[in-house]
Amino acid sequence: MIKKIAGGVLGVVVIGVGAIYASAYTNMGQKPNDEHKAQLTQSNQWGEDSFVNELPMVRGPLSEIFRQFVLEPTDHNRPQQDIPVETIGDRLNKLPESGARVTWFGHSTLLVEMDETRILIDPVWSKRASPLPWAGVERFYDPVIALEELPELDAVVISHDHYDHLDMETVQRLAQQQVQWIVPLGIGSHLEYWGVSKSSITELDWWQSTQVEETTVTATPSRHRSGRSVTFSDVNATLWAGWAFNGPEHSVYYSGDTGMHDRFEEIGDRLGPFDLTVIETGAYNPLWKDTHLGPEQAVLVHKLVKGKTMLPVHWGLFDLSSHNWTEPVERVKVAAEKYGVDVAIPLPGGSVEPGQVISTKAWWPKVPWKNAEERPIWATQVEDAVKRAKEMKGNPPHGVATPSS
Repeated sequence: MIKKIAGGVLGVVVIGVGAIYASAYTNMGQKPNDEHKAQLTQSNQWGEDSFVNELPMVRGPLSEIFRQFVLEPTDHNRPQQDIPVETIGDRLNKLPESGARVTWFGHSTLLVEMDETRILIDPVWSKRASPLPWAGVERFYDPVIALEELPELDAVVISHDHYDHLDMETVQRLAQQQVQWIVPLGIGSHLEYWGVSKSSITELDWWQSTQVEETTVTATPSRHRSGRSVTFSDVNATLWAGWAFNGPEHSVYYSGDTGMHDRFEEIGDRLGPFDLTVIETGAYNPLWKDTHLGPEQAVLVHKLVKGKTMLPVHWGLFDLSSHNWTEPVERVKVAAEKYGVDVAIPLPGGSVEPGQVISTKAWWPKVPWKNAEERPIWATQVEDAVKRAKEMKGNPPHGVATPSS
């Protein structure tokens, strides 16, 4: 009898796991096949059987990471009230007066407009950043604009293949448009699997560029990882990257997801200075301090790449770590004031333009948060880069916004 019960329980578990896997299968995408993989192995970023970081990432035990995320939520990992958003109206149907504009739709979804060119970055319109449509990380608020209401796009850029940056449902909807896709090496396999025409996909290695009208789009070095499979069978099968957008009159830098590394100064020297830097600041933890920048290092990176105004992103939409949801932006404000950095913190749906004064009055609630001393996030093996950035305090750069008090 005991064996029968145990067998029944095991059967239910197997069926349940199988159902979950089947539900997530298409969303996990498709890793590069042998022919595609043979092309990827020519990259300097390729290791023995996958892409690797120039600086290895130190990470704590997965058991402790999982325990913190699941068993130690705080009262403020998610907003307790509705988040205000800025009404877009017909703003995006008119060209920016300055010639350049970046609109933040939440997390890392952005619209970059330069010299009549419109490029959508890391678009996520789904309810969840998860392989499952009915479970997993859920967004704090609905999309601030319907996907169909976006102006005509010239290109879509993806930084890497994690669920909060590469969203299958959004890709499938955009695949119906005639738009150019610009992605790091390997990600074209996911896109083709979901219905994007191969002829519409441009894969780039670090420092490679492609042209979108008059804007040069360049993949830049990053320190991160990739993978979508729930069985971890595709870890680092595709590359990750930051992006530089250089037009005739303006330039924008987007960090993508990255830990601190020693190539930011080179990015600034080769592709900067930048009117605006868009830098990830949230979803950090001392247990994975090489995976994401955290607020203080984000501000230092802004200085290393020669940015004028910084727009902090990768916060305020998904609960992806154990810190309170407002902590990243609170710490960015403190670090920006310390290092003389102009920072723009618009409402979701808000836009930033060069030469435009942006109010950084807090639109988020005041809730408890831990400062840099209480929860330090400093990457390994990059002490010299961090030191150089900290020594660059000097006079505040001329930008479009100033930190609020």
